[in-house]
Amino acid sequence: MALSEFEIKRMEKLVGAFVARRRPEARVRSQVDLGFRVSGQSFELFEIRPHWEDPSKIIETPVAKATYVKSKKIWKLFWMRSDMKWHGHTPCPTAASLEEALDVIDNDAYACFWG
Repeated sequence: MALSEFEIKRMEKLVGAFVARRRPEARVRSQVDLGFRVSGQSFELFEIRPHWEDPSKIIETPVAKATYVKSKKIWKLFWMRSDMKWHGHTPCPTAASLEEALDVIDNDAYACFWG
């Protein structure tokens, strides 16, 4: 089952506030920034930088992803490995709430998301 419009707006609000809190200072955002997108029942966090060879091109580097599984009422957490594929976050594969999922990503106890 898909998320309701209300649930999507709530996700956008909470993830947007998380990104706003973690973004670098305004003076360096042209060199590195943080963004997010919501797609279906998932959100993805990514780093935004100019391409090192051609600064006119902007690249997005995935950081974290979480998907809501409505039938189980859990959030599944994923991280991007060097093979450029999403992998389940083994230390904490699920979270009971969106807030808990964002806490796991923020604290990053195993340096999977922020390095």
